Amino acid sequence: MPEKLHPNIEKVAAVLEEHGVTGEIVVFAEATPTAVTAAAQLGCEVGAIANSLVFDADGDPLLVLTSGAHRVDTDLIAETVGAAKVRRAAPDFVRAATGQVIGGVAPIGHPAPLRTLVDVWLDRHETVWAAAGHPHTVFPITFAELVRITGGTPVEVER
Repeated sequence: MPEKLHPNIEKVAAVLEEHGVTGEIVVFAEATPTAVTAAAQLGCEVGAIANSLVFDADGDPLLVLTSGAHRVDTDLIAETVGAAKVRRAAPDFVRAATGQVIGGVAPIGHPAPLRTLVDVWLDRHETVWAAAGHPHTVFPITFAELVRITGGTPVEVER
């Protein structure tokens, strides 16, 4: 990694170390804001990318870590969490909740813990890749580690 990293990347690296996750953060020269671009850079299946999507669940932030091969069914997620309405969050809502920008939101390193759901389909991959707090970064992790470090609940995210 470069000597001086963006503060969000440093925060994510510190949380990974604190939780004993050994995967190294990968920094790309170009941004990888989508699962498709990240998978292409890494040479892996798009389903192995853990998209960090922030939703507005009745006014509260909800982080859904979904396989890059899936689209989140917001009605299913609303039923799962007992919310009247779940919708994609606006960029300013995402930044306020995570301290990070869309396209680089990590599953960790937020100002406060977020309620987190983890797509069970990610468990089909030995290694999954998640953003590290900046659109130019990812890190490898196992499904079990992802659930453990986020305190997430494994769920189906699409019917």
